Amino acid sequence: SGRGKSGGKARAKAKSRSTRARLQFPVGRVHRLLRRGHFAERVAAAAPAYLTAVLEYLRAEILDLASDVARESKKTRINPRPVMLAIRNDEQLNKLLDSVTIAQGGVLPYTQPAVPAARRDAQAAVA
Repeated sequence: SGRGKSGGKARAKAKSRSTRARLQFPVGRVHRLLRRGHFAERVAAAAPAYLTAVLEYLRAEILDLASDVARESKKTRINPRPVMLAIRNDEQLNKLLDSVTIAQGGVLPYTQPAVPAARRDAQAAVA
């Protein structure tokens, strides 16, 4: 029949922006959140892809450090505790997430510094 396109190339299967950028996190959702968050009047097309890549890198870095902490304490599962310890023991991540409270993360272990050497020597001389 004479209707529609005859022949020609079929349309390519749709690819998400996350797939095109080879990212796991959703670029479309980040774009929507940037627009609805009123951070700026307009949002560039590449901005959500860059932001998503940064978030994905941070996720990978934190999980890598947390898995090391969990392995050191002979645990097979990453809980909030190793995540918190990993963040607080890393100088840059600690600075970035300084005001963040991690639920069920506990506190950093702290041991009192040993008695100063001068006092220790004086006590040994008296005894």
